[in-house]
Amino acid sequence: MIHPHGPAKLTLAEAPAGRLGETLLIRGRQMGLRMWDESPANTPKAEATRPYETVGYVLSGHARLVHPGGTLDLGPGDSYLVPRETPHRYEILEPFIALEATSPAQAPLLVAERES
Repeated sequence: MIHPHGPAKLTLAEAPAGRLGETLLIRGRQMGLRMWDESPANTPKAEATRPYETVGYVLSGHARLVHPGGTLDLGPGDSYLVPRETPHRYEILEPFIALEATSPAQAPLLVAERES
């Protein structure tokens, strides 16, 4: 990716929390990276439909991705896709950490990008 001000870095300590409980990592003009670190909940997550595409990679734990076409069981080493405008929800089965890239970007702009 060509960043308008050259390569960029964002440390985990600098990464803000997102409105859905995720950690918002670095982003470019076309895609963003975020991390989920979740534990099982007593109540299932509500179904959601998002205006962006998401691809993810599971680092640890297990979850279930429920969508109109069925269910995907997700575990360490699995990657997954949620196309834009697809109704879906996650069931966190055990402490779960995943990285997700979204397009268009859903993470905040870097300071250098805000100034351009």
